[in-house]
Amino acid sequence: MVILVTGVSSGFGKAIATRLAKDGHKVYGTVRRHVEPIDGVTYLNADVQDEAAVADAFAQLMAAEGRLDVFINNAGMGIGGPLEYCTPSEVARQMDVNFMGMVRWISHVVPVMRRQGSGKIFCMSSIGGLMGLPYQGAYSASKFAVEGYCESLRLELRGTGVSVTVIEPGDFSTDFTAKRKSVCPADVAQAYPSYERSLAGIEKDETGGLKPEFLADKISRIVRKRKPAYNYVVASFLQRLAVFAKWLLPKPVFAWILSLYYNL
Repeated sequence: MVILVTGVSSGFGKAIATRLAKDGHKVYGTVRRHVEPIDGVTYLNADVQDEAAVADAFAQLMAAEGRLDVFINNAGMGIGGPLEYCTPSEVARQMDVNFMGMVRWISHVVPVMRRQGSGKIFCMSSIGGLMGLPYQGAYSASKFAVEGYCESLRLELRGTGVSVTVIEPGDFSTDFTAKRKSVCPADVAQAYPSYERSLAGIEKDETGGLKPEFLADKISRIVRKRKPAYNYVVASFLQRLAVFAKWLLPKPVFAWILSLYYNL
């Protein structure tokens, strides 16, 4: 299969591209800078915030292959800190990378797959796209947007042979933790006394979380399915239980549990 993965320079994207190439697929991966090559991966230079660059990279892929069987929207970034301190421009960047970046790619992917009468679209969300996470509100908002967009897209593509699947990872040990942009002022603890202890718990869960290769193995199996499910929560048992509890419990009860978990 011809597969396109966005954001393969590190983390999930690198692990996914590496695994799919080893599986024997023809893999294309997007990057913004020079990276150490992955065997079997053809690189395309494109920043998801640059619409012209996305269009050019996709044109290169189509000129070389003439088709696309699987698209995996993975590129993303995160902003951390109280929403009070997230400026409109910072939130706009968060949404532009995580949401509009996906939209820019899908605007090229869908027409090709629809004309083919086949194709699989996978968009990376998060359990943070299923519940609003404290001190990661802008990130959660961007992933909620991914969830809603994909629900609509799935309905619109019904009967075309194109499937839409959302992947919802929990805490994983990647460089996402170190790269998270903080918007906090020096005196954040005065306004939000729970922030530092909550952040310590968040980072502990992430650094001690599953490895990206675990997700890559899961993706390797999913792309081979004739009819992938609507969504896959890839997380620890406790986090998968939390997703279930979100829909089962009254909202105030779930919010109380979440506040305890995040040391608020």
